[in-house]
Amino acid sequence: MTSVTTTQSVPLAERTTLRLGGPAARFVHATTAAELVEAVRAADASATEQVLVLGGGSNLVISDSGFDGTVVHVATKGFRLDPLGGGIVQFTVEAGEEWDAVVAEAVAQGLGGLECLSGIPGLNGATPVQNVGAYGVEISKVLQSVDLLDRRSGKVHQVPAAKLGLGYRTSVLKNTDNAVVLRTRFALTSGGMSAPIRYAELARVLGVAQGDRVPADEARKAVLELRRGKGMVLDPADHDTWSAGSFFTNPIVDDSTFAGVLIRIAERLGSDVDVPSYPAGPGQRKLSAAWLIERAGFRKGHQGPGGRVSLSGKHTLALTNRGGATTEDLLDLAREVRDGVRAAFGVELHPEPVFVGVQL
Repeated sequence: MTSVTTTQSVPLAERTTLRLGGPAARFVHATTAAELVEAVRAADASATEQVLVLGGGSNLVISDSGFDGTVVHVATKGFRLDPLGGGIVQFTVEAGEEWDAVVAEAVAQGLGGLECLSGIPGLNGATPVQNVGAYGVEISKVLQSVDLLDRRSGKVHQVPAAKLGLGYRTSVLKNTDNAVVLRTRFALTSGGMSAPIRYAELARVLGVAQGDRVPADEARKAVLELRRGKGMVLDPADHDTWSAGSFFTNPIVDDSTFAGVLIRIAERLGSDVDVPSYPAGPGQRKLSAAWLIERAGFRKGHQGPGGRVSLSGKHTLALTNRGGATTEDLLDLAREVRDGVRAAFGVELHPEPVFVGVQL
């Protein structure tokens, strides 16, 4: 049996950024990688035990009835820097580090590559699972490798990033319980400059051309300012941040579907409407979920059942808990938005968070 302490009936709403979800039957707090491995192995050894590995809870939608099993909370800490030569530094980070603290530490050490991912809630271990991205940068651009606990064999392996199937907001680790991330390794540049600024909005705020580089701390400050303006930096006093971040991913459609979507947009909004879209690989286009949501008639602040949930007042991609909400309230609002976009434009929106005990 694991040597770490197990607590009974722990409320999970307190462990998620949505502040929703019922209790965990059992709760284990793992503060080292060894404790984390031991706790997961012990729980997995029970043929009937359900196990949920919990990080920062920033991307979780948990059932109102909670989780009838063991929740293993990842609370491991630690950074390490190893120069690799040629101005590249390997930055090794334990899974339980708060992600924004990871970015802040990299910038403080004069390293570039993570600064555009500032302000994203959650823990480091979740970043390769989602291939977290923002403002023109994805984890896949800088990730070298991860250490994984393979829950089927019980063994720990170092896996190169190229083997993780990293794609738009996805990886081979997503929507599976087969492995637990123990730590990550990033290849960052020394010298204190950012990665090239690719995102037009960020370039405008910084007053530079797309592709230019700026001091990494300046890029971080600008990203945090932009995210705060959209309610995407956690603030207990601001209900617009009581969310799971962007609830829907930007839909990717093939060219023939895209042509049909454009026809439906023209019929609804007029033929002169500028539709934001971006290349997403051969024969595919990425659409803006936020744009589609708004044009389908859902404005910022649109309320769900009883006003207990709503779209953020700052950003239509965030579904928020206004206080006193339930998970079912949130799902009702998500279904309303999803179905409304489908009816208006024939585009299916897919949720980004991980669902525990519920489905959309």
